[in-house]
Amino acid sequence: MTHCILIGAPVDEGQRRPGCLMGPAAYRVAGLASTLSQLGHTVEDRGDVAMDTLQGETCANAVVHHLPETLAWTRALSLAAQDALRQGMPIFMGGDHSLALGTVAGVAAHAAAQNRPLFVIWLDAHSDFHTVETTTSGNLHGTPMAYAAGRSGFDPFPPFPAPIPGENICMFGIRSVDPAEHAAMQETEIAVNDMRVLDEQGIVAPLRAFLDRVRAADGLLHVSLDVDFLDPSIAPAVGTTVPGGTTFREAHLVMELLHESGLVTSLDLVELNPFLDDRGRTAKLMVDLVGSLMGRKVFDRPTRSY
Repeated sequence: MTHCILIGAPVDEGQRRPGCLMGPAAYRVAGLASTLSQLGHTVEDRGDVAMDTLQGETCANAVVHHLPETLAWTRALSLAAQDALRQGMPIFMGGDHSLALGTVAGVAAHAAAQNRPLFVIWLDAHSDFHTVETTTSGNLHGTPMAYAAGRSGFDPFPPFPAPIPGENICMFGIRSVDPAEHAAMQETEIAVNDMRVLDEQGIVAPLRAFLDRVRAADGLLHVSLDVDFLDPSIAPAVGTTVPGGTTFREAHLVMELLHESGLVTSLDLVELNPFLDDRGRTAKLMVDLVGSLMGRKVFDRPTRSY
């Protein structure tokens, strides 16, 4: 049994398509808490995190937008992550992926305090490996993995606590990477399991290989699940759709393997935009995937009508 701590992160400033701030409410309406309770876990909903005080920071890259707001969210979510990890497993209900600037920073600080290595599985169509300096869109939801890996170019962000070595990062389901991001990742040891790798090798082998490394190192494992990890045909409620994502069956297999590992210690649910959804189908699917991550077996899954 796990003590699951639900934390709303209504972050909408990391991209330009409004709606992600409604994500936490959608997860609650879709039954995330009851799904976890039915699986035997205890659930504590701490409500939504409030943005920290704005400080008016600026940067040299003129295209970056909402920098003070993103920094304020980063501070607030880092503290929320550190506090929750002392008491259970935080599940951050986003919110766009810029929330991971804060959640992963907080998890990294906690791991360092525990003197344990941190590992991250990035379930996403995008690598999110730009920096504040290199982004050409100005959307800071495309930067958290670079921040966590310790890339330079993040002023005025505080230094990332205990940057995560590349070999401790596994990107899974990637299928949209800018040339600048690709070049930067070539200089790291990050395992990039793009859809070509998954088509050739399947889901199980690369994921189990990474999980074996986490287990051998007695590491903490943070999972960051972006809606666009899924194919848009089954998960339309995201502003960054990329064709060719994981199928229903593939996504559930990933979640079931993560559950069987017993290694996951924190979770992001990001980029759900309920304004773009179809009768809540994406929110329900994301909740269903969390159910698999937390122990629901395939034969326990309820029949759904949409």
